[in-house]
Amino acid sequence: MNRTRGQARAGVLAVVSLAAAFLVSCTPGNGQPPVPAPDTDHHNITVWTTETLPDRMARLRAVIEDFTTATGVKADLVGVPPHRFTQVLTSSAASGDLPDVMASLSLGQVRTMAASGHTDYKTNAAIVQSLGEQTWAARVLELTRDNGQQLAIPGSAWHQLVYYRKDLFAKAGLKAPRTYADIVAAARKLDSPALAGIVAANKTGQAFTQQSFEHIALGNGCEMLGASGGITFDSPQCVAALGFYRDLLRNYSAPGIQDIDSVRSAYFAGKAAMAIWPTNMLDELAGTRTDARPSCPECVKDPLFLARNTGVVAGLQGPDGPRPAHFGEVISWTVTADSDAEPARRFVEYFLTDGYADWLAIAPEERVPVRSGNTANPAEYADAWMSTPITAGHSERLGGIYARDVLSALLQGSNDLEHWGIVQGHGDLAGAAMAELPIAKAVSDVAAGRAGPQAAATKAAASLRSILKSMK
Repeated sequence: MNRTRGQARAGVLAVVSLAAAFLVSCTPGNGQPPVPAPDTDHHNITVWTTETLPDRMARLRAVIEDFTTATGVKADLVGVPPHRFTQVLTSSAASGDLPDVMASLSLGQVRTMAASGHTDYKTNAAIVQSLGEQTWAARVLELTRDNGQQLAIPGSAWHQLVYYRKDLFAKAGLKAPRTYADIVAAARKLDSPALAGIVAANKTGQAFTQQSFEHIALGNGCEMLGASGGITFDSPQCVAALGFYRDLLRNYSAPGIQDIDSVRSAYFAGKAAMAIWPTNMLDELAGTRTDARPSCPECVKDPLFLARNTGVVAGLQGPDGPRPAHFGEVISWTVTADSDAEPARRFVEYFLTDGYADWLAIAPEERVPVRSGNTANPAEYADAWMSTPITAGHSERLGGIYARDVLSALLQGSNDLEHWGIVQGHGDLAGAAMAELPIAKAVSDVAAGRAGPQAAATKAAASLRSILKSMK
């Protein structure tokens, strides 16, 4: 979901990616790279980031200054707006002016880089090995690899979540909503004229609608692409997921069109027992924004009432799903094929070790660490993240607002993370589908009763096949 402080507070997040490499022989046994002595013989390096909000650029430059102090390597930071990434990449490659390190790359952008031949796979793989492959969540390494090549170095993730009212669930004797059956049972029992059982997006033309449905669909084994690379959105698993989503919204939700803002507003007002939203609602739920504050009756006396009484579920499982799964995005770094590899390696290593906690703290609600620690201290970075202020300018810390079970669910969520089209090597298709949004239309049509699940899935699959054909 795009993240701007206004509308992009919830669209397709422009996530951060950097990658680099390190020789195993240079690393001590604890998986931490030695801090290099300052060395001004190396050239300056250039780093691109697609996170171009001024406050984030400023905080990123502060971490870079610490890196320069520690290593003597200077890094010039250049902001590239996400919507111009492919255009700037193509023109810069043609002129031989690519940066040394790419930051703020989504999984789709990582695939675009690799398909264009701009990735230094060996350096990327070396840094993973040097820092200890076992210190990463295994799933995020899978998502950043293809045919044994390390396309990028994963740094963090954000997840789509089911938020639920722990107090209401406990009072009703309900289990956490981890399966389709759990969700239906809770929605049925808690739904009333004053309280929607669940709220979720159904508005056509919004990426958020596709992402919300993808979160549900992945848990039922619904894939946009099959293992052979063919479109499979008209599979029984996807049809069943559409039917499940329709029934939830028709029987246990707020009437009419729901979008990114109305879903959040309903949950904040205490008018919904469950809501589907990404991790970046966590700071808003804690009352850090003036334009999006919890407004439930209990929140008048206790502004943190909702935050303290909210649970989250990442991985879901439907009746046709082989395992829990959910939608999310990985934020990665990558070293480019034309880089000055040694200082680029130092840069990425610093951001995954000494500078990691400071980098996560730039937006902790969006940057769930996918490297919980190092071999010497397996929980170092997870603990630092939990101790991070919920947002800049606030003293409240993540671990002081949210219960351990909530934060643990986020940390474990990366192990169940899926992303349509990425594993099969079709990141560009995933991006094109998000641009044309045939799946969001299918969800809207089914929710409004304009089409049945099978017809809507068939129509969306035909659109996806047309998009894939045009790309080839």
